Amino acid sequence: MASPALLLHFDDELPSAQRIAAQAGLTLGRIERHRFPDGELKLRLPASLPAHVVLLRTLDHPNEKLVELLLVARTARELGARHLTLVSPYLAYMRQDIAFQPGEAVSQRIVGKFLAGLFDAVLTVDPHLHRVATLGEAVPVPQAVVLSGAPLLADLVATHRPQALLVGPDEESAQWIAQAAARHGFDHAVCRKVRHGDRSVTIELPCANFTGRAVVLLDDVASSGHTLAQAARLLLAAGATSVDVAVTHALFAGDALQSIHAAGVGQVWSTDCIAHPSNAVSMAPAIAAALADLNNT
Repeated sequence: MASPALLLHFDDELPSAQRIAAQAGLTLGRIERHRFPDGELKLRLPASLPAHVVLLRTLDHPNEKLVELLLVARTARELGARHLTLVSPYLAYMRQDIAFQPGEAVSQRIVGKFLAGLFDAVLTVDPHLHRVATLGEAVPVPQAVVLSGAPLLADLVATHRPQALLVGPDEESAQWIAQAAARHGFDHAVCRKVRHGDRSVTIELPCANFTGRAVVLLDDVASSGHTLAQAARLLLAAGATSVDVAVTHALFAGDALQSIHAAGVGQVWSTDCIAHPSNAVSMAPAIAAALADLNNT
């Protein structure tokens, strides 16, 4: 596949698009967006497109953005694009991979097939996959690429907390904890979480000595912040000298960030997959390298 010449973006993601385009040697193409009084969207792409096009759209607050993807992808094909790559650093609707109760929509399967009907390749960072082993199973496109923020966050932690104990707030974080810990030889452990609802969880600390340790809670996503806050309180009560947080996806809904700090968390670091004041690590070089690998396959 020839090198993609154009990176399409929306105005709200211009800084991220600029970073990726600079690293990947892509030309930027702006998507104009207008909202009618009744809420409908009108989008306008560049009048003609090259054969290979990359679309950047991270899917926090995803519902309207999924409509945008439909409109952009279909229009891009009409304007000359033959190969479409979606770069979605945060990929929504991945958590619901089975029906936990009769009648529930399995959103991962539905949204995954929806994206596969629009794009030839999907590139994302740390998708929230549990019972599904690979992104290609969730989003059945010809090319499904997963990057991780864990190694880069580990590098950041190594600089600021070189003797840190890495702790995962729940069993689901074990894969990121292991990856980050191996990079710099950090001690690491994982908590046990029992979820009672969206904002009701119980955390059990692992069997470890936290006394006098600088602890960094590391996870793929922070949303309500309740799990991280509860873990931080328990760690400090168990003797940790400090607790910081490092996450790939800084969703931080509502007062989540304030709740985390109120629980005693010091620093909060995140990647730039979702724009947030806590962003401390850029994924642009890794995304650019992955795009180059896609072009050579």
